[in-house]
Amino acid sequence: MVLSKSVAVCLAVVAICGRSIFDETPPTASKDAPVELVESTNSIGLKFKLIPAGTFSMGEGDERRKVTVTQPFRMGVFEVTQTQYEQVMGVNPSKFKGADNPVETVNWGDAVEFCGKLSALPAEKAADNVYRLPTAAEWEYAGRAGRTTQYTWGDDASQLGEYGWFRKNSERTTHPVGSKQPNAWGLHDMTGNVMEWCHDSPGYGGGVLRVLRGGKWDQGADKIIESGKRIWGSRRLIGCLLVFDVLTNLAAALVGASPFLLLAIPAFLAYVVIGRIALSGG
Repeated sequence: MVLSKSVAVCLAVVAICGRSIFDETPPTASKDAPVELVESTNSIGLKFKLIPAGTFSMGEGDERRKVTVTQPFRMGVFEVTQTQYEQVMGVNPSKFKGADNPVETVNWGDAVEFCGKLSALPAEKAADNVYRLPTAAEWEYAGRAGRTTQYTWGDDASQLGEYGWFRKNSERTTHPVGSKQPNAWGLHDMTGNVMEWCHDSPGYGGGVLRVLRGGKWDQGADKIIESGKRIWGSRRLIGCLLVFDVLTNLAAALVGASPFLLLAIPAFLAYVVIGRIALSGG
């Protein structure tokens, strides 16, 4: 039953998107016409958008380079809330309490542990969902949402308050997830509110430092993290994104279902899903 439902959902992805999820050029949107990506929800209420594979310009200045995200993945629509984190971990370490506020004051190890425990939940195991942190490339690719602008929404810094919580509008605290406008791919809080951990290490610091993305509630407009900018943190600042791979059983189901569906197997063999955990900026 689980396999049949999974196959139906994935086939719907192709039909609803109207384009290959392996296209080299990511879908783009105008301000008035955001791209509609397929959405799903897991067992604890985390919502995800299916992000297609594609090539984009990563970084800024002299470090800007072409990067290809070779496999589609699912990215969390919202930062992980305190309720969702506590449901899995049994604790809520956040400084700014609020059921729908993003969880914060968790370190990178906590975030990885959250991914593991979420993956071990019966409903997630039954669906073959294995969650992980995103790479910095995956985060920036999803954050840019097919754009090449300075910020996730464009180049106009005066619009920051419409898309993120920062020093001027946050009243020095975090806020419920999804309170601000999403980017062109329907992802909220990609700028401000709380920072988010990535999997990557900068290559120095003895493996203690990890990449942080997204900006936070107590940063000024001149410091808020731009689309192509990364910073690094240690154990004080941690958040994460989640991933799951549902392919092994799906491939078996496709083989038993129809020769026509065999054509879909390569697409499933790296099917990844990412969810977002948020973290405190200070």
